[in-house]
Amino acid sequence: MTPEELREEFAGRPVAPVAASVDHGVLTVDVEPADWVAAVEFARDGLGCAFFDWLTAVDEQADGIRVVLHVYSTGGRHHLLLRTLLAGTARPPELPSVTSVYRGANWHERETAEMFGVRFDGHPNPLPLLLPDGFEGNPLRKDFVLASRVAKQWPGEVDPGQSVRELGATRQRRRNLPPGVPTPNTWGPHAPSPPEPPP
Repeated sequence: MTPEELREEFAGRPVAPVAASVDHGVLTVDVEPADWVAAVEFARDGLGCAFFDWLTAVDEQADGIRVVLHVYSTGGRHHLLLRTLLAGTARPPELPSVTSVYRGANWHERETAEMFGVRFDGHPNPLPLLLPDGFEGNPLRKDFVLASRVAKQWPGEVDPGQSVRELGATRQRRRNLPPGVPTPNTWGPHAPSPPEPPP
């Protein structure tokens, strides 16, 4: 099937897409979170996309977290990208699991849960996958502080071939903060306490 034929198939189904576009020969369909599982089932059963490739997410900051799924039809030789936007400030954002449709989604949903903080309702094994025990935060969210950039010497802080200890305090360049690091004393153990809520 061509991407245009796939789009027509989606348009005639109960799962009404929010938007559909064809880019680089691949159909991308956006659906509501409530239609997520039904759209994934239709991709497998109605469009023949029996090969699950991957599932991940994108942090779109104020808009929310967009979950993206890629599947493929080995018989029809067509690709399909399904997306849904988990809008709002809910922490963590929630989406039904599609492990009952594609068993291969198990690992991908666990990784997405850890890295982006999305909770997949109905997941059979929502245990941590990559991060150490006790790790706080979601490393692929854009509001996650890149603390390692503060702990290590940043390139450009001194001239090439020199270290901070060799120069002493007088010859150091003005310290610039690396990208992704907030202003000092606004995060971590030295951050000011939030104001007390009014009684």
